[in-house]
Amino acid sequence: MIPEMRQWFNAKFSDTDYTFLKADLEKRYGTKIPFRLAETPLFIPLDVKTQLIEAGNDVIRFLLRPDFKELTDRAVPPQYKVPNESAHPMFLAIDFALSSNEAGEIIPQLIELQGFPSLFAFQDALGQQHRKVYSIPDNYTWLFNHTNSEDYTRFLNSVLLGGHDPKEVILLDIDPINQATYVDFKATQEKSGIRPIGLEQLILSGKKLFYQENGINIPIKRIYNRVIVDELDRCQADRFKFHLWEDADIEWAGHPNWFYRISKFIMPYLKGPAIPPSWFLNELKNLPSDLENYVLKPLYSFSGSGVIFNLTLEKISTIVDTENYILQKKVHYQPVLKSLDGLVKAEIRLLYIWEEESKLPLLVTNLCRLSKGDMIGVKFNLNKSWVGGTLALFE
Repeated sequence: MIPEMRQWFNAKFSDTDYTFLKADLEKRYGTKIPFRLAETPLFIPLDVKTQLIEAGNDVIRFLLRPDFKELTDRAVPPQYKVPNESAHPMFLAIDFALSSNEAGEIIPQLIELQGFPSLFAFQDALGQQHRKVYSIPDNYTWLFNHTNSEDYTRFLNSVLLGGHDPKEVILLDIDPINQATYVDFKATQEKSGIRPIGLEQLILSGKKLFYQENGINIPIKRIYNRVIVDELDRCQADRFKFHLWEDADIEWAGHPNWFYRISKFIMPYLKGPAIPPSWFLNELKNLPSDLENYVLKPLYSFSGSGVIFNLTLEKISTIVDTENYILQKKVHYQPVLKSLDGLVKAEIRLLYIWEEESKLPLLVTNLCRLSKGDMIGVKFNLNKSWVGGTLALFE
């Protein structure tokens, strides 16, 4: 997308540097990285950066509507509704495909969004690693609104800790060490001192919550929530001594209800040049005649699971819970990166943090995924190179 930067990077690339980049990160955090890291960052020119920011602002304008919670109340399953919900989400992730318009210009198109944390710590570490290994010029950065990693880390720690002792704040996941994003948990711990703790380790006494360390109960004041709630349905949740929806005396850094409120559920409400049209399937009176240009997405699934392509009336007629699906205009990814072995598609996730007292979320960093397959996820890019997780470096 910036030809001179792509030529510069490809000319200096070596498999040795790439192997070192990953191995050095794994050594730093003492864990294997189970997902594939791409060989390269994606260099983004100023005009595309501006479009991405404005596209994100179109989403944020909808989140600011005074009736937002009323519109999204039915998105939160009653059995998973957690008390003491915050006024707005603390974390926001918005995914855009890089597509093209009729003039051949690169444009962003909304794919998905989440009111849930992403790799806020690891992406900064990955950016530092790219700078170190590939000697990335200083006028390219993965950060927004912070001048350097030290400044960003101070901000992130302030948000996560909320003024508490790190020992009394936990990063909560169902089973942290076996989570694909465990390297981000370790990066978070390095930055903030917050330990990753599994649900099985929690003890609820009255309304007080604890975890044990060397046989001693340590009080929990604040939870950085990384539990993907729909995974609880698949992991015998009744074995846990604490459930998220219990009324415990704790603060949430990322209240669980926002996982549902900000999701594919709100896509039919969104409008803007970067937002493909979509509708709740149960509200459509007439289906489009060109179904081949649409996809069917379940509201409550992630990483591309359950998405139905090559639509036909017969396929749609098999859907029973039509209120839990959206029909969305298909987005065509434009190959934007010239790798050493072919053209590559890209998706950029803008990552925001919304402080409790702030009127607006703050765009802080990004995550980028590269693909040669029909979709972005790992399972669609098996045995391919120059694909996987990386970050966008903005001019």
